[in-house]
Amino acid sequence: MKRALIGFFSDVRYRKISHSSTVNDLLKEFFRKTIHICASLVPILADWHYQWTLMALTFIVCFYSFCEYRRLSGHPIPVISTITAYAARTRDEGRFVLGPVTMGLGVLSALILFPPEAARIGIFALAFGDGIASLAGKIFGKTRIPFTKGKTAEGSTACFFAVFFSTVLITHKPLQALEVALLAAVIEVFPIQDYDNLLIPLAIGGFVFLLP
Repeated sequence: MKRALIGFFSDVRYRKISHSSTVNDLLKEFFRKTIHICASLVPILADWHYQWTLMALTFIVCFYSFCEYRRLSGHPIPVISTITAYAARTRDEGRFVLGPVTMGLGVLSALILFPPEAARIGIFALAFGDGIASLAGKIFGKTRIPFTKGKTAEGSTACFFAVFFSTVLITHKPLQALEVALLAAVIEVFPIQDYDNLLIPLAIGGFVFLLP
């Protein structure tokens, strides 16, 4: 009975849910993107106390970088290094996991460079657009987009709608939200790996800031 249960859970873990993903892949991606979506709380904290929010983000980026260097040097920090190792993608094994750093810097830069509304839209595009795109691609992704290293039409479509609705909630301007969502979907397609965490909030925030 015990052996049968182990076999069942092992089979579930590695069962394909799309052309390229297993249940285990989805669980890891869900964990990563839950953290991603938590970035949407940052503008709320910035409204409450802007300076403290900037200092907290700076501390988090620096502390995470310290933990990563310790992990790679064979002296992991309890809990933090374990979480990082679990959430790391296959391409990051044995390397510095850059995603949290670029995400922190992207959010921090948007807050510093743009007015509150533009920064909020840019950060929401990262939190919801990029986050939901990855999950949708893992679950439903079947139509691969050429030259994008595995990006799918389903993921890009999810990104578009997530950014559109999050922007409408902020601006109440559907036409502007449509423009922002199209730009976010185009950026998300580029195969720049973790650097999209930096590019999306800066590009979207700057675009909104420059709109008439």
